[in-house]
Amino acid sequence: MSVAGWRIYLEFERWRVTCPRCGGVYVERLDWLAKNPRFTQRYAMHVGALCREMTNKAVAELEHLHDSTVKDLDKVYMQKQVTRAGTAAPRAIGIDEIAIRKGHNYRVVVSDLDRGRPIWVGGQGRTEADLDRFFAALGAQKATRIELAAMDMWKPFRNSLTKNAPKARIVFDKFHIMRHLADALDEVRRSEYRRLAGKDRAFIKGQRYTLLSSRENLSHDGRASLRKLLRANRRLNVAYLLKESFGQLWSYQTEGWARAFFERWKQGLKWQRLKPYRKFATMIDRHWDGIASYCRPENKVSLGLVEGLNNKVRVIQRRAYGYRDEEYLKLKIIASFLPPLPRCDS
Repeated sequence: MSVAGWRIYLEFERWRVTCPRCGGVYVERLDWLAKNPRFTQRYAMHVGALCREMTNKAVAELEHLHDSTVKDLDKVYMQKQVTRAGTAAPRAIGIDEIAIRKGHNYRVVVSDLDRGRPIWVGGQGRTEADLDRFFAALGAQKATRIELAAMDMWKPFRNSLTKNAPKARIVFDKFHIMRHLADALDEVRRSEYRRLAGKDRAFIKGQRYTLLSSRENLSHDGRASLRKLLRANRRLNVAYLLKESFGQLWSYQTEGWARAFFERWKQGLKWQRLKPYRKFATMIDRHWDGIASYCRPENKVSLGLVEGLNNKVRVIQRRAYGYRDEEYLKLKIIASFLPPLPRCDS
């Protein structure tokens, strides 16, 4: 028997009771015992704390347990974390979707932006009905108290929010908007590659990462390659400068100044033959209310959580080489943003 097995066996030997009437052997039910008779609550807390810092496989090897047992004990720990965190009643929410496996298989994630943590993961895709499930779980009374919602420009999400939380002001997530602009720049890069030939094309080949990355994130060699590329191709140079300058939009404190900046930015598109950028500008015009909303002081919330959530989910999935148990993945996402349980609970 493993060390963990002996520990559990000795714990239960102290509480076995023989019935004098029927001769049966029973175990007294105590508050500190877990529902599963094979381990104690304290041991579940110990394994759960390890799972916060280590992979499940490493914990299983350390504690001489089966992988499924580690997962069960981790669930007990995380459920206690969620219970301790309390019921959510958010003022400002962030709405996004995550890909749980290949093939455009998405789940909706709703975060409490004030508390900086996800509060719900669910649905079967990213439809209006999927987000409706969150509002059904939250309750109509709490939904009407939501004042602000940060999201991308996905229409089904907007429809669900307008229906279930009519008082909420919509702020379109700047990270998603900048991603659309990066896609437009990449489309310009591809069109230039197709148009050119010979030495002129050689400057563009293999430079996608260099062109789309922020300058401060590039290495010394990467910056040198970027300078060479922009000197060699005027259209890419203009597209790159327009993309870099657009981020200034979110620095304005009033909608009027933000709109004036955007109109000047659009003027820079004249005579440039940048069709993807003109499509992007048209999209911004269509969604202007949700973009300009961020300029108001009462709508200034940290949007980094919405963007960083996908990165953290990918780390969680990579640590476990993917999760087949979807409910476990959802619990893992929510609990990973909660503080560890105090030692006294272990």
